[in-house]
Amino acid sequence: MRRQLAVFDFTVESTVSTISCTRGDRSPTQRRRADSHVFQVMKVKNLYIQTIGCQMNVYDSEKIASALVSLNYRKTADIGAADLIIVNTCAIREKAEHKVFSFLGRLSRLKKIRPNLLIGVGGCVAQQQGEKILERAPFVDLVFGTHAIARLPRMVKSAEKHAGRAVDVETAVAAEPFNEPPELLITGQVRRFVTIMQVCDNYCTYCVVPYVRGREASRRPEDIIAEIERLAAAGVREVTLLGQNVNSYGEKEGLCSFPELLTRVNAVDGLLRIRFTTSHPKDLSTALCRAFRDLPKLCRHIHLPVQSGSNPVLKRMNRRCTREDYLKKVAELRKYCPQIAVSSDFIVGFPGEEPADFEQTLDLIRTVEFDSLFAFKYSDRSEAPASRFNDKVPEREQNMRLQRLLEEQDRITLFKHRSLLGSIQEVLVEGVNRRHSPSDGDAGKPAVGSSQWTGRTSANKIVNFEQDALPAPMRENLKGRLVRVKIEKAHAHSLWGIPLSGATVPSAV
Repeated sequence: MRRQLAVFDFTVESTVSTISCTRGDRSPTQRRRADSHVFQVMKVKNLYIQTIGCQMNVYDSEKIASALVSLNYRKTADIGAADLIIVNTCAIREKAEHKVFSFLGRLSRLKKIRPNLLIGVGGCVAQQQGEKILERAPFVDLVFGTHAIARLPRMVKSAEKHAGRAVDVETAVAAEPFNEPPELLITGQVRRFVTIMQVCDNYCTYCVVPYVRGREASRRPEDIIAEIERLAAAGVREVTLLGQNVNSYGEKEGLCSFPELLTRVNAVDGLLRIRFTTSHPKDLSTALCRAFRDLPKLCRHIHLPVQSGSNPVLKRMNRRCTREDYLKKVAELRKYCPQIAVSSDFIVGFPGEEPADFEQTLDLIRTVEFDSLFAFKYSDRSEAPASRFNDKVPEREQNMRLQRLLEEQDRITLFKHRSLLGSIQEVLVEGVNRRHSPSDGDAGKPAVGSSQWTGRTSANKIVNFEQDALPAPMRENLKGRLVRVKIEKAHAHSLWGIPLSGATVPSAV
């Protein structure tokens, strides 16, 4: 079977070559028909992508799927039907790396059953470990780093022809210009990520990103706007601008400032909402604080990682922001936008963190009253300077501190959610609440036996609601619409309400 596929691929290459030689003699219509014929005779292959990581990894997975369309791969949710499995990885925390190799272990059994299955590993773990992945997982066919997505089709094509296992973690090759807007597949999603910059140059001592992804770089604003305009025209209603530190966007390249970029995005027709992540507090400007007041499409929510409430710990982390600085930034945000929701990241058990330091973190959480947060136990990453620090906190103590922190935040989050009872919230409907539904729906309609939809408020609160309260004509195709919902129940991680009316905004799908 594999040999037959190899011969088939060679035939297609020959056909493409013939077409290319005569393209200048053909009309545009003839060329499109010829190219379409080649596409049709190619075997449709299934691609399964397992993303283990952050929003940047999710965006990269979209780029991977788009890049492989040229080889006639289409995404599938059925791993058992896949011809190619890509594991897109994150290395920022040890737990994520463990998940990668645990998942690869399960794939080894699948590879034994289906020896023709191709398996690839990409992303930060691939960039970091390179050929070591092949030593730990010899059944893997290809390893590609964070700068190699543009070269991935060539690697896959070679693997299909049994040319041997391949590793590409090259960072110096300019094969994927960052300023080139990626032509991503648009699949009826309400929300999409848009990368505006990559990496950051702050070099926090716990972080491996600068060592894995390279130096900070920003995309041209015109390319960003062009991509968002395409998304909005295709029905996307909300975009999240991505970068490791969006607050420093454009500074190195002399481009427009981040608040200026937000102003331009706010003017895109068809777009309803704008979000961004993530912000470094030291670079949070007054102009950005004012943007939450002045730009109607900018969601009233900011993710502002602080990592610790202790100044000595922040110094060891090289955060270049004190506890007092952070509180001033939050106060300025709330000055210009009193209703803004603030979320954050925390690391517990950083080397040298004493009990008094941790108590300072808990005090900061109580003082700010975050709407939500992400908290993690510190873990050594070999490239990061903190891995060489002494005074490691025992794992048992890390676990206890993490549990206390999460319990404190859960209490605050529930209090904030209860304060919304009886209020009317504008919700952008993202789709059916899958957890509630006994079976999957299709085409944006509720699943069989369920009429519960889910979406988010501008403040990033998850809201679920039943459609039955809506007039009959409004019950279909709610995905991508703004719906006003009266909040009736408050839970630890979500809200539930009754819809009052819907906006006239067209559906996203």
